[in-house]
Amino acid sequence: MGTLWFLTRLVPLCGAMLLAAMVPASAQGQSKTFRDWTAGCDNLRSCTALSLPDETAQTVGYLRLERPAGPGGAVSLSLKLTGEKLKAPLTIGLKLDDAPFPAGGKPLAAGVEDGETARIVFSEVDTAALIAAARKASRLSATLAGKTYAISLAGSVAAMLWIDEQQGRLNTMTALIRKGPAAASTVPSPPALPVIAARATGPALADGTAKALGAALRKHLKASDPDACEDDDRGARHNPDRAWPLDGGRKLIGLYCGAGAYNILTGYWLVTGDAMAGARKVAFAGNDDNVLINSDYTPESGQIGYFAKGRGIGDCGGSGNYAWTGSDFALTALSAMGECRQLPSDDWPVLFRSEVKVTK
Repeated sequence: MGTLWFLTRLVPLCGAMLLAAMVPASAQGQSKTFRDWTAGCDNLRSCTALSLPDETAQTVGYLRLERPAGPGGAVSLSLKLTGEKLKAPLTIGLKLDDAPFPAGGKPLAAGVEDGETARIVFSEVDTAALIAAARKASRLSATLAGKTYAISLAGSVAAMLWIDEQQGRLNTMTALIRKGPAAASTVPSPPALPVIAARATGPALADGTAKALGAALRKHLKASDPDACEDDDRGARHNPDRAWPLDGGRKLIGLYCGAGAYNILTGYWLVTGDAMAGARKVAFAGNDDNVLINSDYTPESGQIGYFAKGRGIGDCGGSGNYAWTGSDFALTALSAMGECRQLPSDDWPVLFRSEVKVTK
């Protein structure tokens, strides 16, 4: 095993995450790309739409529209522009194609996030005006600290129309795009937020114990399932096998199963006592395998978190969490971005959310 093994495992995993196929079809949100916009809705039908910067843009700016489900779901529209050593107060000048926006052309005050991102949250009036203008305008231009940013509006109307459809707003007074006479009360309420009971567990077992458990499990897998995990001594030196005690005499064992330039694969098994013959692959909802990318288990919360990068800068891929429930691991959170277009993971559409209650 080696490079070929890694590629055959990584490609389907990344593909599943990029396509948001990490939860059962009955519970998962959806995402879809429309030219230079992408949109996603979660299991509560709360939706996000994002403009996609050019892949090679030196100045990155994008619009982010959010709307929760339900009759009273209010629209929030913001603009983010990246820069260097930004300090408040800041103003941003805007144009829709070549016309000043908002009307009158007065620059808008912007807040500063982490010193490198300026952000405007549009008023309700300006949000409505920008949505209406998107039907005809092709781009929003912004100027900040002597730099110019181009935000494409191509696909924005289709993305918002798709959100209206997902939330049951078509032909209602609350629709973003296809408004109609139907009252807001006809818009469906959101589903209930799932509540996941996670079990906190003990701290990681000592390195020597984990190494011995990992070696015993690898020996068993070599005989029973030789393709289950790559056996790479050189890589394993930098990414040792790990193990954690669970309840009921069970242990969670994480085996290093390969790596690429920016992704590390870990396979997870459940073992009772030291009986490796009864080792069971952890079942992760929506994932055909028990391998996660760039993952780790946090005993205090009883959760495994992962962040699968579609490329090195981490602007696409998938991230999420699974919680130990006492019998298996249940999905608690999922975000995904299928387009590698310089968008930070904090702004990726959320496709699954829940309330996690941790017990000991």
